[in-house]
Amino acid sequence: MAEENVEYGCEHYKRKCKLVTPCCDKVYTCRFCHDESEEHTLNRKNVDEIMCSVCETKQPVQQNCSNCGILFGQYFCGKCKLIDDEDKKQYHCEGCGICRVGGRDKFFHCQTCDMCLPKKLENQHRCVEKMSRTNCPICLEDIHTSRIPSHIPSCGHLIHRTCFNSFIHRGHYACPVCQRSMMPMESYWRILDDEIASTPMPVEYQNFFVTILCNDCHQFSEVPMHPLGAKCQNAPCGSYNTCRSGGPVNRPAVREQTPNSE
Repeated sequence: MAEENVEYGCEHYKRKCKLVTPCCDKVYTCRFCHDESEEHTLNRKNVDEIMCSVCETKQPVQQNCSNCGILFGQYFCGKCKLIDDEDKKQYHCEGCGICRVGGRDKFFHCQTCDMCLPKKLENQHRCVEKMSRTNCPICLEDIHTSRIPSHIPSCGHLIHRTCFNSFIHRGHYACPVCQRSMMPMESYWRILDDEIASTPMPVEYQNFFVTILCNDCHQFSEVPMHPLGAKCQNAPCGSYNTCRSGGPVNRPAVREQTPNSE
């Protein structure tokens, strides 16, 4: 079989070399293949030796084989020990400390968030200090070095995009970190307005009120008790993304007094 017809690499990376892992002295195509097979993880920056997939010569990390001269991959980063033969518009970000994909001209590094963000979000996003250094709040896996794209809701807490889509599909709309609504909810709030208006409370409960805290505007308000929801009374919020902080309290309606006849 001709060499150009041989497929090298793995499902994660296309490259003509393999990593010699310093942690267990084994050979794997990439760190993901290693982590899937072992009970420990590989820090790719600790890799000092690779093996050519064509001639099987072990050698220091470099872009071309020292024995047969073959090019291991079109992209090479000596800092991250990353070699890839697929064009993903890779670039090394000094701020992130790792290689990113998508093109350096399409992203900027936010010093506060400590991660690369799309240029369209420059001066247009809510900064959360070192937000990418935390794990995804849904799957609890790493975000900073993950190959899974991240979704950035309005609150700024990063979530893997696949986790976010699954979370929304299951009917959840509030951020699992701060409980703030992660998407526009006004149309759903109007539906709740109509349902509550058409479902009056029994007479004996119509004078009961509860104190609520809004997860969206973080303001307290007192509202009539209702099992379908409690609407924030602070304009222009009107969110039903609230939690009870006090009550119920019975506040009997004040009856108008008529003057006595003499």
